[in-house]
Amino acid sequence: MGSDMIYPIWPAFVTQFLGANLTILGFIDGLGEALVSISKSLSGLLSDKIRKRKVFIWTGYLMGLLSRIGYALSKSWIWLIPFKVLDRSGKIRSAPRDALVAEVSVDTNRAKNFGLLRAMDHLGAVVGILLSLLLFKYLGYRKLFLIAAIPTFIAVLLVIFGIKETKKDFIKVKTDFKVKYLSKDYFLFLISSAIFSLGAFSYSFLLILSREKGYATINMPIFYLIFTIAATLFALPSGSLSDKVGRKFVIFIGYIVWILVCLASIYFPRGIGIIILFILYGMHKGILEPVQKAFVSELAPEKYKASAIGLYQMIIGLCALPASMIAGFLWDKFGLIYPFSLSILLTILSVIIVITIKEKRLSAE
Repeated sequence: MGSDMIYPIWPAFVTQFLGANLTILGFIDGLGEALVSISKSLSGLLSDKIRKRKVFIWTGYLMGLLSRIGYALSKSWIWLIPFKVLDRSGKIRSAPRDALVAEVSVDTNRAKNFGLLRAMDHLGAVVGILLSLLLFKYLGYRKLFLIAAIPTFIAVLLVIFGIKETKKDFIKVKTDFKVKYLSKDYFLFLISSAIFSLGAFSYSFLLILSREKGYATINMPIFYLIFTIAATLFALPSGSLSDKVGRKFVIFIGYIVWILVCLASIYFPRGIGIIILFILYGMHKGILEPVQKAFVSELAPEKYKASAIGLYQMIIGLCALPASMIAGFLWDKFGLIYPFSLSILLTILSVIIVITIKEKRLSAE
C-alpha cells in the first residue's frame, strides 16, 4: 500500500516536478535495482548462514519507510539517487522471504502460495493507488510521500510481532554456498530471465506513453490501478495453473502477453487501446512473477535455497539499469518503436532458451 501510493505519480514527480528527462528517469529507476541487487544475493547467503529469515524482511520494509521520507524532502532529481538506492535496498527482504515461502510449501502448492503472496501485494497496491487518486489533488507530491510512510511502518510491526521462526526449521549446512552447487537448468533459467529482463523496462515508460498521448498526470494513477488489478486477478490462478500443468507452459504464456504489451504500445496507444495496454501489462506481471519464483526455488539446491534465489534476483536486478537506460535512450533519440521492438526480440530469445530447460516432475510431498 505504501509503495503504490507513490509509484503512479513517480514518473511525473521525476520528470515534471523535478525537471528530469526520460534518460534520467530510466537511470534513476534502474540504478537502485542494479546497485542493491548485490545486497539481495548477500542477504540470501547470510540468511542461509545464520538460519534466519524474519530480520531481513522487517529491515527491508524499514528501509522503504525511510526512503519515502527522503523523497518528500528532495529538492532536485539528484537528491533522489541515494533515497532510491535506500528504497531498493529494502529488497534485501526478497530472497529470505521467498525462501520462507518455498520452505513451507510442497511442489503442488508452491506456485499457488507465491501467487497468493503476489496477489496480496497487488491488492495492497490497489488500495494504495486509490488513496493516491483521492489524496494527490489535495496533498501534492511531498505530503503524499510522507503519508505513504505510515502503512510501511505498520508492515514493519506486523512482521516483527506476527511472524514466528525457529532455527530448527532450517536445514543445517556444513559448507558455504558455491556456484558449482547450481545445476545447468538453473543457469539456463537464469540466463533466459536475464535476457528477458534486459527488455522488460520500467512501468514508468508506459505511464509516460499515456502522457505523451494526451492523458493528464491525474490519470496516471488510474492506469496504474488498471494494471495492478489485472496483476492481482491473474497471480493466484497462474500459480495454481502452473502447479497443475508445469512451470514452463505458464512462463511461455507470460512471455506471449509481454510481446502483446509491446505491440499494443506501438500500434494501439490511444483510446481503448491504452486501457488494453495496461490490462495486458498487469496480466504479464500476474502470470510471470509467482511462476518464476516457484521455478527458481525448485531449480535451487535444497540446502542453499535463499542463496540461489538471491543470486537469481541479483542478476535480474543488475539487468534493470541497462534495460531502463537503453529504453530511455532509444525513446529519446529514435522514438518509441525502437525500445519495444528490441524487447520483442529479447523475449523471443528467452523463449528459445526456456525450451531447453528440463522441468522436474511435481510431487505432492
